[in-house]
Amino acid sequence: MAALTVSFPIFFLLMAVAGGLTLASSILVSQAYGAKDLPRLKLVVQNSLLLTGVVSILCLVAGQFGAEAVFRAMQTPADVLPMAISYFRIFLWTIPFMFGVYFLASVMRGVGDSRSPLYFQAASLVMTAILDPLLMFGLLGFPRLGLNGTAVATICAQAAAFVSIAIYVQRRDHIAAPDWRRLRLHLPTTLLTAKIGVPTMIQQALVSVGMLFIVSMINRYGAHSSAAFGIAMRIDQVAFMPAMTVGMAVSTLAGQNIGAGRFDRVHEVFRWGVAVSCAITAIVSILALSLPSRLIGLFTSDADVIAVGAQYLRIVGLGYLLFAVMFVSNGVINGSGQTAVTTIFTFITFWAVRVPLAAYLSHRMGRVEGIWYAVLASLIVGTVASLAYYLS
Repeated sequence: MAALTVSFPIFFLLMAVAGGLTLASSILVSQAYGAKDLPRLKLVVQNSLLLTGVVSILCLVAGQFGAEAVFRAMQTPADVLPMAISYFRIFLWTIPFMFGVYFLASVMRGVGDSRSPLYFQAASLVMTAILDPLLMFGLLGFPRLGLNGTAVATICAQAAAFVSIAIYVQRRDHIAAPDWRRLRLHLPTTLLTAKIGVPTMIQQALVSVGMLFIVSMINRYGAHSSAAFGIAMRIDQVAFMPAMTVGMAVSTLAGQNIGAGRFDRVHEVFRWGVAVSCAITAIVSILALSLPSRLIGLFTSDADVIAVGAQYLRIVGLGYLLFAVMFVSNGVINGSGQTAVTTIFTFITFWAVRVPLAAYLSHRMGRVEGIWYAVLASLIVGTVASLAYYLS
């Protein structure tokens, strides 16, 4: 669990690039679709697909060469380091396929088709869940690969998902289907994609680098703290993913209505986005606050890990609803193309609040819980900043 925990921020840093490209592509596609400008839509798809392919290879190479140095700089515990490096270098091979899946899914959502990518990504998750135990424990004649087996399983599942989606959009003559024989870079479209996407890349990179600092602070309190944080982040993801996906939907709908000149509907999108996001996230928040030890206990039987992880959920679980509101508000702002604004909010949230406050409180309290309080404080500041901008 500790090996996974220290690997996640580095991988997320690389995925920040994919996030920027796919969000920019989705915004441009949704605006073109809303304006009924199909030639423009096709141009964005062709251009962004080639950009995504080139950048994914660059990220793969950078990760392979830089992984060990970054793990060491994070003060990764010596008993965790070899496993983390081995796992991460294999897992990196998911990047080209994962970038491709993200891209195709985002442009399909940009034209209002969120259902089709769901089926393929759900099938990919099922395939991963089946392959994980087979490759980890060497069941049914498969090789016994341990933790690395989960990385191999993910590579297989992501490759299958990418190929399947690519075949699907071509055979269905989907409006977002790329023409693989005519991929080329169009300079004005590339520059516009960069204008929208680079702030988002920076935004997610700020989060990733901030997480590197947070994890390095947590590592000082031992492997049980690292493992507890890794488990707690999985609970976080259950709470955050609905908020993130509703935020993506809000971004698409805002972009379509802005492209169509229907600005009156954007506020309605915001209101319903907040209602749906908070309704779903509230369920996880209640569970995290009322059953923290049981949730952490689903992943481990280690008493120290359970105690530290449960304390995290008691503190940070209060902020899950804030996250739900912030993602919807940011979704509207991003849908209007103002991604630089949400990047500034991220900088304030992580680098003006979370990282320095985590360093101060953990040192002052002498306990890892100081970091948990800093996480909650940063969520409050980020939500207030986003709402203030949106309402203005």
